[in-house]
Amino acid sequence: MSDLEIQKLQEKIDDGVRLAHKRLIEKTIREDGNLVVVQDGEVVHISGEELCEMQVEG
Repeated sequence: MSDLEIQKLQEKIDDGVRLAHKRLIEKTIREDGNLVVVQDGEVVHISGEELCEMQVEG
């Protein structure tokens, strides 16, 4: 596989990860669910409402 082919494949993978991330946030907001993430070594629960506020701010 050439460097160009590897770069194109990596771009497709990156695009897929970004899309999955976007869909996860949208689903969490729509279902008023919670995301559980690790932030600064601590487990944090982020509600759909908080995610919605974060999208408006940023």
